[in-house]
Amino acid sequence: MDIASIIKSRVKETYDLHRQYVNPQFVRVLEVIGFNRNYTSAKGARLTDENGREVLDFLAGFGVFSIGRNHPLVAQVLRDMMETGPPSMVQMDVGTVSGLLAEALARIAPGDLEAVFFTNSGSEGVEGALKFARQATGKSKVVYCDRAFHGLTLGALSVNGNEEFRGRNEPLLPGCIPVPFNDLDALESALSGRDVAAFIVEPIQGKGVFIPDDDYLPGVRRLCDEYGALLIADEVQTGLGRTGRMFALDHWDVVPDLLVVSKALSGGYIPLGAIITRREIHSKVFDSMDRCFAHSNTFGQNDLAMAAGLATLHVLEQENLIERSARMGEYLMNGLKNLAGRYELLHEIRGKGLMIGIQFGAPKSFTLKTGWKLLHKMNEELFCQMITIPLLEKHNILTQVAGHGLDTVKILPPLIIDNADADCFLEAMDKVLKDAHKFPGSAWTTVKNLGLRTAKTA
Repeated sequence: MDIASIIKSRVKETYDLHRQYVNPQFVRVLEVIGFNRNYTSAKGARLTDENGREVLDFLAGFGVFSIGRNHPLVAQVLRDMMETGPPSMVQMDVGTVSGLLAEALARIAPGDLEAVFFTNSGSEGVEGALKFARQATGKSKVVYCDRAFHGLTLGALSVNGNEEFRGRNEPLLPGCIPVPFNDLDALESALSGRDVAAFIVEPIQGKGVFIPDDDYLPGVRRLCDEYGALLIADEVQTGLGRTGRMFALDHWDVVPDLLVVSKALSGGYIPLGAIITRREIHSKVFDSMDRCFAHSNTFGQNDLAMAAGLATLHVLEQENLIERSARMGEYLMNGLKNLAGRYELLHEIRGKGLMIGIQFGAPKSFTLKTGWKLLHKMNEELFCQMITIPLLEKHNILTQVAGHGLDTVKILPPLIIDNADADCFLEAMDKVLKDAHKFPGSAWTTVKNLGLRTAKTA
């Protein structure tokens, strides 16, 4: 079987295959916004399409490819691992490689978190953390934040604060209580009955890149301790160097009770995640020999994923990517803030490390304000496409909006980017913003026509 030849011979059928067999609505979205490129290869921070065009990837698979795409060291480790003929997933056994990765994760985890459970995704990690918290405390209620994103499986969706995902799935798990993000008074009220198993929170909210006040997460830790609730930190996107620290909670010196990681953990090669918790909590779940399978999965400890995880952690350390994330994030933030001082549509830059939200808002000048109102009346989701579409179409830079109903573009570039990559992005943003500030103009016409096409095909 020559897989490379098969792919090459049928690459032009890609969108037809997905239209027929996978998700035709997603294909329609990509075609409408002009993102329907066939990418045929990738390396580091760049993708290459079938026409040979290189694209600077500032999306990184929603944060999966933190060490860059197809990192050669991870690839070599996987080849070496396969050549050993690994006795993977015996199930009635324990593996050396999973033990080594658990040890490595315990070493980098904050505080006394040392017990590791391996998963296949962030959603599965959240599901497991919710179960662990309920079993360890004997309580069933869980508090979560408005606008939170923790995954789309049923349990994770029950603590997901985005209504566009919750619709058509009610009733969800009972006893899940929403509170505003960054509001300690609301959290205390929700915890005050002392009947809550856990509070789950993203240290920095992914949908919109909302960063808490400096006293919020330390206050969360204090309130959870006071009212007997466990603190679950969802670091699926923020963890492993994304924010310029190993974990985002490290910015505030907060240690959770359960820490969920995934996305970047395998270098993007194999689905992999982990729940890292205190031994005391783990022992309350797996509290006897007949409960050694109180929570389990089939593929969680497969040897290839474990080896990819070990290699990825090695790359993060050897290439100083966490320090690089902090440095390049500051460089990009400063450049974007400079643009915000020159363009009235650009209102705020939020971020830590290489997790950055670019917030747009209503302009002051009459003509631009007219265009802003007309576009939002047509469709509240449209404006950011005036930024993301030309970034890809004219400048070959891949980005996307930060969430439904948000006038925010989020960038999550690989941690390996350099100043030249950052300058390429900033120069492109400057040109795109300059076009967006001409009303009426081609940028506004393009997005208006996009809205009309979307309405016709809805």
